[in-house]
Amino acid sequence: MEKYQKITAIVSLGMMSLGVNAAPNVATDITPVHSLVSQVMAGVGTPDLLIQSGASPHNYSLSPSEAEALQEADLVFWIGEGLTPWLERSLDNLSPTSTKIELLEAQGTTTYAFREGATFGAHEDEDDGHEDEAHEDEAHEDEAHEDEAHEDEAHEDEAHEDEAHEDEAHEDEAHEDEAHEDEAHEDEAHEDEAHEDEHHHDHSGVDPHAWLDPANGKVWLDVIASALAEKDPENASQYLENAAISKAKIDTATLSIENTIAQLQDKQFIVFHDAYQYFEKRFGIMAAGSISISDASKPSPGRIAEIRQLVEDLSVSCVFTEPQYNPGIVNAVFGDTGVNTSGVIDPLGSGLVTGTNLYSNLLIEIAKGLQSCLGKK
Repeated sequence: MEKYQKITAIVSLGMMSLGVNAAPNVATDITPVHSLVSQVMAGVGTPDLLIQSGASPHNYSLSPSEAEALQEADLVFWIGEGLTPWLERSLDNLSPTSTKIELLEAQGTTTYAFREGATFGAHEDEDDGHEDEAHEDEAHEDEAHEDEAHEDEAHEDEAHEDEAHEDEAHEDEAHEDEAHEDEAHEDEAHEDEAHEDEHHHDHSGVDPHAWLDPANGKVWLDVIASALAEKDPENASQYLENAAISKAKIDTATLSIENTIAQLQDKQFIVFHDAYQYFEKRFGIMAAGSISISDASKPSPGRIAEIRQLVEDLSVSCVFTEPQYNPGIVNAVFGDTGVNTSGVIDPLGSGLVTGTNLYSNLLIEIAKGLQSCLGKK
């Protein structure tokens, strides 16, 4: 036994003398990101997964072991605040010194704005990203400033004439405004509460489900490899080589999906929650609408009525559920319509084995799930 211990000590010292360093501690948010990082780290290390398979990322509480993994992380890869609004505070509190890579903000990432309403027909051609929207907003802003400039000139002469009467008018208005101010604030408070109940986080920004576009997966592999190489230069070549191999695997999966989707064109279907537009636009198969909004919160009665009308108008054949959520909502909405509700698709791949193969398998399984219902005669 003593001899064995001596040998172990000599081997350990030998490894230290050769400069063998442990891989950096890496944490990831959701299973698709964990899969991409696992591929890049293959042969070097294994990342930690913060949000376990089968759980919704929109609302989640870290376990003690997950919090510890975050606390010890040198690098954190996450989609962004739009998907996991609760995680940003945990990152600040538990992992203040780690390098944080928000993949949704990575250069080269294709992003889309949230779709509005329960039906998507009017939004199918809106393929421009936020950059185009920003330029359009700037154009309108310039016009607005120009109009304001002319308006200011037009009213400048009137301003001097009205100043004599303005003080008297404002004095009367001040008393009236004070009388209504409390009532206005009270109404706003109730209105804010109503909106908060329907929307758990802001839906005016970028749809965060960007991993469902395989082109983004390939972009992120390079981002992940570069960040790891910077943190761990001794294994940089391994990270970069792994990323190149993984991009080729995504290309193979993409070709398989294209062959499957080609058979399903012009089929009308509804998804459980609006998580799939990146997949839809990449592969040219568009959902007609969704039961729930992007964070999978409970749909309002008005939204349900709109979806039921859409099913009737378009003769929708399939409604897809998700394993993370109660299918009772789908059955309650469509139970008496004759629509097929047996199809299941999952943006997170909760039924798949986590690790290197999950990302490509996830995309393939979505295509197969669509085919399982839409491909029926």
